[in-house]
Amino acid sequence: MPTVDILEFFDSPSDQPFVIEHINEEFTSVCPKTGHPDFGIITLRYEPLAVCVELKSLKMYYQSFRNEGIFYEAVTNRICEDLTEAMSPAWLQIIADWRGRGGIRSRILASSGNVPAVWARG
Repeated sequence: MPTVDILEFFDSPSDQPFVIEHINEEFTSVCPKTGHPDFGIITLRYEPLAVCVELKSLKMYYQSFRNEGIFYEAVTNRICEDLTEAMSPAWLQIIADWRGRGGIRSRILASSGNVPAVWARG
């Protein structure tokens, strides 16, 4: 089961507002209905207040979903909730772009805080 205990953080290097964007092009989880793997691209955007997430630990956190049976919507919201709770950023956005299946591609957006309009549409 994925857990935020995997995540590590470091102090924000600036008191000035700035935006961080991390893109994971190899996210994998499992469809709980079919048991087939789901492949997606997860984009994390946030404005840190006190801490930033360390990338190796973020990669390990994402990889902990590899064998997890979870729907697109649930995994996207779970990541958003976990990272928001762990970092307490000014705002945070998760964009999950899922590979097509049966001719349908899915894009799920989840956010916390007041995402600026320039970022709001993903």
